[in-house]
Amino acid sequence: MGAEAHSDGASEPQRSSRRFPMLTRDTARPEGGGRAAAGGYPAPARQWPLLSVMGGVAVGLLLVALDAFRIGALVIGLSLLAGAVLRRALPSVGMLAVRSRFTDMLTYGLLGFVIVMLSLMVQPKPWIHIPFLDDIVHFTVR
Repeated sequence: MGAEAHSDGASEPQRSSRRFPMLTRDTARPEGGGRAAAGGYPAPARQWPLLSVMGGVAVGLLLVALDAFRIGALVIGLSLLAGAVLRRALPSVGMLAVRSRFTDMLTYGLLGFVIVMLSLMVQPKPWIHIPFLDDIVHFTVR
């Protein structure tokens, strides 16, 4: 496995081992971190998965600001769950890809699920009732 010469006489550096180097000098793009649309499209069209999740979160925050806390928090949680689904379903999601596909799906999905559950349980008049969570709240608030 010798170094292959280029037309200008330079050779590519060859690794002596398949092990990862002790000191890394750059970072690898997360899988799925490429553009969601071809480079000829304008920037917003290339990042539509991220913009759709951010748009849903913005609508949810607007609803919270307009005194519809439960619905706003529900929209925020559902937007994060949609981000997890987009991360799983699409091969390339642009800047929605932050880490590996599994880590992004787990993070978006878990945060979205927790926010949805908390929005359904918010007082007064919760839409769902989960007894062990009530016990935890009563134990910590006392």
